[in-house]
Parts: sequence; C-alpha cells; structure tokens
Amino acid sequence: MNVSRLLRTKNWLALTGAVFAATVLMTAGAMFALAQGGTMSPYQDEQDGASAGGKWTKFQSEDKMTGAKKVRFELSSNNYMREDPDSKPRVEILCSNGKYEAADFNPGARLGHPDYPGFWGQPKMEVMVRIDGSHEHKGWNWVRGHFLAMDKGTVRGMIGAEIFNVEVRTRTGPQIAEFSPAGLDLDEVKSACELTPHKP
Repeated sequence: MNVSRLLRTKNWLALTGAVFAATVLMTAGAMFALAQGGTMSPYQDEQDGASAGGKWTKFQSEDKMTGAKKVRFELSSNNYMREDPDSKPRVEILCSNGKYEAADFNPGARLGHPDYPGFWGQPKMEVMVRIDGSHEHKGWNWVRGHFLAMDKGTVRGMIGAEIFNVEVRTRTGPQIAEFSPAGLDLDEVKSACELTPHKP
C-alpha cells in the first residue's frame, strides 16, 4: 500500500516537472521569436509585426469590407517623455493598396493645447523637426490631444535619415522625442506605399 502510494507520488512529481519544463521552453521560444524582430500587434485584425529593417516594424492587415491591403510601418523612439516612462513616442506610416495614406506622431504623453487653427479650422500645433543636419518648424494637425498628423515631406525626409528628432509641447512643457530611422528597408516602403526618401 505504501509502496503503491509512493510510486503514484513519484509519477505525479515527474509529470509536474515535465509540464513545468515544457512551459519554460515554450515561453523561452516565444521570447526568442519576439527578440528576432516579431512584435505583437495591439490591433485585433492586424498580423503581428515583422522587422522592416533597423528599428522599424511592419504590420499588415486587410480591410474586412473593402478588401484593401493595409500596411503600417512603426518606429519607436530611443527615449521616453517624462510623464509616462512606460510609453515611448512613436511614428507610424499608414499605407493602403500600395499607396501612402498618412503618417502620425504619437508622443506617448498628453499633448499641450493646439497653437492655431488651420485653413479649414482644424487645430494645429507647431513642432520643431530635425532631420540629420537640418531643422525647421512645422505645423501639424492636432488630433484629439493624442497625436499629430505629420506632413508627407517630413516623412520622406525621415525615412532616408540617420537622425530624426521632434520637439513637441506636452502638458508639462516642451520635450524632444529622439528617433533612429536608419536601416528601414526602402524597397518595402516603396512597394507598400509608393514612398521614396527625399533630403530636406
């Protein structure tokens, strides 16, 4: 009786150890896969991301109603804003059916109030942009205090640059988001967006 109970206990411990080892291996495998360039998408209908060269990630999806093939290129900054050390600023380039649609700058923090109305009355915020050795002021559309709509000229300058910095006004004052856009696969961007780099 005691021998039988001892054997059952040993078998149970062996099974528990095997399940634990398998769980550790699967978790390590998933972490390794993500480290190789894969990134989980925050959107339900979007495939998990893959490396698009350098620090860029490419996400793909399909519009359920129109069937449009959508591609999103995302680049996270090298630094955080002081309000939120858990959310890095990022830029996103959005394309559909091989054409450029838009690009957004998300500071990862609450934006300050807009500076002035645009031609159509839309709120705008002035930012300073550095692309490699040049810098200039831009007026970007202010969208609900969460992100700014970038102009296409800045996007074309950014994708061919080594340095891309944005000085933006947040609720706690001006801050700079620092990006390293070098290494982006420009052939992929041209294919997905018909977008090519252009020096400012």
